[in-house]
Amino acid sequence: MNEPLATQLRPQSLDDLIGQTHLLAPTKSFRIALEKGQLHSCIFWGPPGTGKTTLAQLMAQKTKAHFIKISAIFSGVKEIREVLNAAQAKLEDGNQKTILFVDEIHRFNKAQQDAFLPYMENGLLTLIGATTENPSFALNNALLSRAKVYVLKSLTEHELSLILQRALSAHNKTLSAENLSLLAMAADGDARRALNFLEMVLALMDSQEISELSAEQMKDIVQGSYQRFDKQGDIFYDLISALHKSVRGSDPNASLYWLVRMLDAGCDPLYLARRMVRMAIEDIGNADPRALTLALEAWQTVERLGQPEGELALAQTVTYLAIAAKSNAVYTAFSAARAFVKEKGSLEVPLHLRNAPTHLMKSLDYGKEYRYAHDEPHAYAAGENYWPEGVKAQAFYKPTDRGLEMKIAEKMAFLRELDKIYTDHK
Repeated sequence: MNEPLATQLRPQSLDDLIGQTHLLAPTKSFRIALEKGQLHSCIFWGPPGTGKTTLAQLMAQKTKAHFIKISAIFSGVKEIREVLNAAQAKLEDGNQKTILFVDEIHRFNKAQQDAFLPYMENGLLTLIGATTENPSFALNNALLSRAKVYVLKSLTEHELSLILQRALSAHNKTLSAENLSLLAMAADGDARRALNFLEMVLALMDSQEISELSAEQMKDIVQGSYQRFDKQGDIFYDLISALHKSVRGSDPNASLYWLVRMLDAGCDPLYLARRMVRMAIEDIGNADPRALTLALEAWQTVERLGQPEGELALAQTVTYLAIAAKSNAVYTAFSAARAFVKEKGSLEVPLHLRNAPTHLMKSLDYGKEYRYAHDEPHAYAAGENYWPEGVKAQAFYKPTDRGLEMKIAEKMAFLRELDKIYTDHK
């Protein structure tokens, strides 16, 4: 049989499907609706190898619906028109409903997605879309309003082991617990991948006429296995979000874990270095300015050393960022200043703050009555106004009581007191 093992062993009933118990347990509404033959359009969102295609086929089997599968990668207007004609024929000939399964539905553009809407509404077909991308960003709101989104989860190592055991039994083969666990772990939640690994194992066992593979042979089969990772997909953004939040939450161990997860999944170390610069600015700021210096140096180190040597610089940096004093005061102040400027527009610069390099500018009072701070006590021109005319001084930057910002807050309080003394004696 030339079919891949994953295709040969595709479950033939809902009870045979391993995993997704949050949807398929007997008490779950999704399972109850299927048992009653109730169809509704839906989107299956989840990583590869979690059973999206299989579940769609089982839905058709359970509800006795005609099943048509297309891929958004290879299909266009012609294929969609053929599907609609086939669905109409099934409805007219035997009053049979049609399930249209669209794999990688996020690859369809807005117009292609909208093309399904009237036929979903008039009942000609039930649409089931499969996607590894976040439907909130990848699919039209009009389509999402007519289809319920179901999240499919990665399979656990235990669930993958059960699938592998079933496949071995079908071929009258066995594997040691260690080798079985290795395959399940290397598959990283993907059932199709686990069965592809097993297919290679079985082929090698048959070709060498042996009943078990050595540890070296097993490692050779799974070498190069990597975690699910897509630089444009949700897994990527979920991982970087977890890393950033662990740093912000001052947990160096969790920060290291997520850093290694991203490196292990193939993330560009330079991207991680750039993100750490952002973390140093956004979440630490003036509470510990050394964080920014260290992040920039780590970036430079990675550029110069490459992998794997440069990765240790990232580890050093991420642990330092995690334990550094935290402040988002600069980030908050910058956002507030940007909003204020947008609200007020292009206000003129006061004359006393303008530079006067020419005689004409001086005659127009550019720079007149400007007070040079270095000539004042404490190098501070108490009471001086640096804001546009008619604009009340704003307090965008509010230092925290953590790290160096404690000292900055004390300095700002001291300067405000000098302003008060100046104003009182004016």
